[in-house]
Amino acid sequence: MSDIQETLDRLTVPGKLFKPTENNRLECVACAHHCKIAPGHRGICQVRINQGGELRVPHGYVAGIQADPIEKKPFAHFLPGSDALTFGMLGCNLQCDFCQNWLTSQTLRDPQARIPRNTIEEISAEEVVEIAEHNRADIIASSYNEPLITSEWAKEIFELAVKKGIRCVYVSNGFATPEVLEFLQPVLRGFKVDLKTMQTKQYKECGGGLQPVLDSIIKAHELGMWVEVVTLVIPEYNDSNEELWDAARFISSVSADIPWHVTAFHPDYKHTEVPSTSATILQRAADIGQEAGLHYVYAGNLPGKVGSLEDTFCPQCTTRLIQRRGYTLMDYKITADGKCPKCGNAIAGVWTDDPSSVHLHGNGMPRRI
Repeated sequence: MSDIQETLDRLTVPGKLFKPTENNRLECVACAHHCKIAPGHRGICQVRINQGGELRVPHGYVAGIQADPIEKKPFAHFLPGSDALTFGMLGCNLQCDFCQNWLTSQTLRDPQARIPRNTIEEISAEEVVEIAEHNRADIIASSYNEPLITSEWAKEIFELAVKKGIRCVYVSNGFATPEVLEFLQPVLRGFKVDLKTMQTKQYKECGGGLQPVLDSIIKAHELGMWVEVVTLVIPEYNDSNEELWDAARFISSVSADIPWHVTAFHPDYKHTEVPSTSATILQRAADIGQEAGLHYVYAGNLPGKVGSLEDTFCPQCTTRLIQRRGYTLMDYKITADGKCPKCGNAIAGVWTDDPSSVHLHGNGMPRRI
């Protein structure tokens, strides 16, 4: 057992997201794997453990924490211009060979992803919230690795944050269960989901499944969470017109107001033989999203190269409401009651009631704590 694994096993508490089953196995319901974990064994994520009939789950540490622009998550309709104090832990329930955060997500299963022991910082939930307040972050986000597998710890932080008026969001692969979404619903306001592909076979290659992700998008929307969907568009993997149409039609069937971010891939981890995504491919994907009836389609990861696809427009009168360049807001015109100032159309999202407080012309960069 590695030093990191020993440390993480120590930083655990009894979990809540499980069901007892036969032979002292515990069925974990933190994600859609529904691992039936035998005593002395771990779930697929490697961080949820059955110790003598008790499910032990991650608690009391972060492996990364900084203040990010909320646009980096990306959220386009959730308090634009705000900072999100973002914390991450270690581990993942999937194994995507194109992962852009593979050092933290795969460190417990891939020797190439080993990180130093001092990456792990012990911290209390109270301290996380205090850091957010000190840095004037309006949002706390669980990200960098897969937050579903550490949901008990996230909820402890979020419960304290909500009492301070801080909104809370997940940046997730969406391979969730109804149980974990209902567990989080009282404190989770925003849910960003990676819809990686519309092909079941490709999801299986990532170690997951398509249907649970689609079901989670529907469920989160039904629970009243603000949902945004991201598809990392990878050449020769998920960029065919047919697949992009499938994704766009599905999202539109849930709600035409769900923002869809089509973002550019860069070669990383084990997926290095494929070229980076061009602005032309993103434009084609965005055109499909708009033709499918989605009101808000964005192109990301290529700041300044995708024209108006970084901006928010009123779907009724086409007035530009938010102008962006990368993670920086250049202009903001949505009213205090969340409407277009020209035609009065309600714009779907989570907006500030004080538009004058929106931070414009910032540097659009993360801030280390």
